Amino acid sequence: MKLIAKPSHLSGEIRVPGSKSHTIRAIVLATLADGRSKIIEPLISEDTTSCLDACTKLGAEIELKDYGMIIDGCGGEPDPQVELIDIGNSGTSLRFLTSVAALSDKAVKFDGDASIRRRPMQSLLNALNSLGASARSLKNNGCCPIEVKGPLIGGRATVDGITSQYISSLLITTPLAERDSTLLVENLREIPYVEMTLYWLKRQGILYEEENMRLFRVKGSQSYRAFDTKIPGDFSSATFPIIAAAITSSDVRVRGLDMNDVQGDKGVIDLLRKMGAKITDLEDGVRVEGREGGLEGIEIDLSNMPDALPALSVAGAVSKGTTVIKNAYQARIKESDRIAVMAAELSKMGADVTEREDGLILRESVLKGARVYGHQDHRVVMALTLAGLVAEGETVIDGSEFVDITFPGFVESMKSIGCSLEEIE
Repeated sequence: MKLIAKPSHLSGEIRVPGSKSHTIRAIVLATLADGRSKIIEPLISEDTTSCLDACTKLGAEIELKDYGMIIDGCGGEPDPQVELIDIGNSGTSLRFLTSVAALSDKAVKFDGDASIRRRPMQSLLNALNSLGASARSLKNNGCCPIEVKGPLIGGRATVDGITSQYISSLLITTPLAERDSTLLVENLREIPYVEMTLYWLKRQGILYEEENMRLFRVKGSQSYRAFDTKIPGDFSSATFPIIAAAITSSDVRVRGLDMNDVQGDKGVIDLLRKMGAKITDLEDGVRVEGREGGLEGIEIDLSNMPDALPALSVAGAVSKGTTVIKNAYQARIKESDRIAVMAAELSKMGADVTEREDGLILRESVLKGARVYGHQDHRVVMALTLAGLVAEGETVIDGSEFVDITFPGFVESMKSIGCSLEEIE
């Protein structure tokens, strides 16, 4: 599918879907819990559907309802029903469920699409081996397909912090190991996502000690109990209508957000305020009033929220002066190398952009409509859509179907606030 975007002025209200990060954590913990859990208003997307399918194959019983879902967990003892689990495009599900599978004495393999086969796994596999499980990359390249077999006993392990998903995965499963575990993290980035995992562990009464987000001591032989929860809106998804309003000098209300939630991408709001956008907190979201005359370029540290790089690179490209995006190393190991991809695609539209190892330098540019490629990456597709809203002429984005990975209904939702968008075959 292709998406045609044209210059637009926006107004009205938009409601964002539930948080993917919270939804997947809720599904995984409910799968491991003893009893029946109820999850209200979760994100139902390609990524979370992949997680649900995988958890069913690991022994959970899951029923979708109008309000969300019911999950009957396996009481901390996954029972793989198949030898191979296709995780689709969901990197979070892959990392989390690899450790879940290590709780079973049955071997199970994980694989996925081409993007998943590029996502590094070796550091997590090494940590699981240190904790008593057997985990290996079947092609000896540190990526999928992989095979995992328990039991997870506990002990001491070191894991790379280039992606927070490694340590979050271990924090979720080591409470169920037979013995206590000590987890060391090197060069941790995306700290808010680890804080989110700890938030869920605290809700469950899980016993652990943490020192400066670098050392974790987790008590073994614990358990998860069933729970009822409501999933808050996704700040990562909200980034796109929020930035759309800011760069088009529009007035838009973004609803469905809990401003007290732990999601790291909430920080995008403060960044845009520093760039000159007027953003007012509402009871369930924000009101964004774009600045007449445009935003001002600033220096942006994305070590805690690398998923915001595609959208913020568009904002930087059209802001006055120079915008520097730094410390976004992990953006290179997402669904695509988002640093390289955004530099290449914005350049096609006339942006003055320089690629750096850890980010981008963007100088004020007048964007021109062009034919651009979404690289099968949902956040890249949505970011290029924003660029099309402020570019002269018509922008055609290939791969619009990939937005359903995290933001089902993105095109219709954005059209409802005035975006000139058209999907074509």
